[in-house]
Amino acid sequence: MFSLFKSLILGFVEGMTEFAPVSSTGHMIIVDDLWLKSEQFFGSSYVANTFKIVIQLGSILAVVILFREKFYEMLGFRGRHSGAPAGTPKLNLLHVLIGLLPAGILGLLFDDYIDEHLFSLETVLGALVIGAILMIVADLVMRNSRRRVIETVDEITYGKAFYMGLFQCVSLWPGFSRSGATISGGVLVGMSHRAAADFTFIMAVPIMLGASLLSLAKNWQYFTLDALPYFVVGFISAFVFAVISIRFFLKLINKVKLIPFAVYRIVLAAVLYFVWF
Repeated sequence: MFSLFKSLILGFVEGMTEFAPVSSTGHMIIVDDLWLKSEQFFGSSYVANTFKIVIQLGSILAVVILFREKFYEMLGFRGRHSGAPAGTPKLNLLHVLIGLLPAGILGLLFDDYIDEHLFSLETVLGALVIGAILMIVADLVMRNSRRRVIETVDEITYGKAFYMGLFQCVSLWPGFSRSGATISGGVLVGMSHRAAADFTFIMAVPIMLGASLLSLAKNWQYFTLDALPYFVVGFISAFVFAVISIRFFLKLINKVKLIPFAVYRIVLAAVLYFVWF
């Protein structure tokens, strides 16, 4: 039962942090290394690392449900609440594909290296700080910019989608944060925090789904039926808390911007450095 409780806690950490710019993978590694030790009850580091990726499917489901109207439009169906005139620019699947290409290619090329060398507390601490610096720079640039700000996700151009995709590449480093990297990238190219966050969450669905399925395919031989309950509990926990987190974050991001999250990351890294080392 305590092992199932540990799975629930990891799902909670994943769901609450996946879409905030603080790094869900980094937080799961931190919580796991310092307290939960999931490798012990999974019996293999391969299964433990895959668990941390697969429970992201719960967070993916939360995005699909909360952004279902936008996904309807992108797939060619008219959303129930869509009242935009014909010819109005709309986000489409090509935007998402362009945004996914850079990180998708690098992820396939360096997946093994990332699993073997970057899933550690030391690398996460570095990513937390460097990611925080990027977020602070993005907010300062926007504050001093006089460009017209893109307020909605439907105004994103293909070029801006590609630039956000380039920034997403650094999120392959656990601890950097996918949302932190891509929201910062969107802000740097002239998007509002909310528009950048919306596009980040939409892009997250295919890339997180692909990463989860790839990890499952690679480590399938390590699974036993004994591990299934942990995955189910982690998945449900991640889904429930991701719904809560996304709703809260989207209401908050245009008000507080990125700097408060950056300060949290730096303080967290400093505390963990002194506790751990």
